[in-house]
Amino acid sequence: MLEVLKYTIPALIVLISVWIVMHKLFKDAEQKRQWELLKAAQKEISPARLRAYERLALLLERTQPEAMVLALSERLQSVGESIAGISIQKMQQELLQALRLEYNHNLSQQIYVSDETWAKIIGARDEMAAFIASVAIQIPKGSTTLDYSNALITAYANNGETPHQVALEALKTEARGILDN
Repeated sequence: MLEVLKYTIPALIVLISVWIVMHKLFKDAEQKRQWELLKAAQKEISPARLRAYERLALLLERTQPEAMVLALSERLQSVGESIAGISIQKMQQELLQALRLEYNHNLSQQIYVSDETWAKIIGARDEMAAFIASVAIQIPKGSTTLDYSNALITAYANNGETPHQVALEALKTEARGILDN
């Protein structure tokens, strides 16, 4: 019996040692494989995220009053009309519709930005919709759509830091974080 233990105990020690070493090697190999997969995924995701930041920045630029009024004017001219030929109420509806369409078109980009940044973008949208409505209410009776356009652009420019600027700064900060990694 003593003779069997003399061979069994060292064999068990060698077996346990080999198992520990092999387990560690397999674990390290798995971690390396996971790291490589993550690295490969980042190569694919980073460009998509950057394109999303670009699209959302463009969205914020397009939904500022000056850009929306200019786009509406161009759209009306393409069908032979002008801003002066529509009512303030119609212009307000057109601006709100353009705002909704821009956001709906870029809705899927939210998966690429943080919840905080997306909330700022939604806040910019909601503030702009309220702003368009409030300027329409404040404009004196008998004003033209050109007066309304000027009031929108001037009031927005004099509004200090706008929700669009806040959201754009958040986008830039997140994009810099991707570029720095």
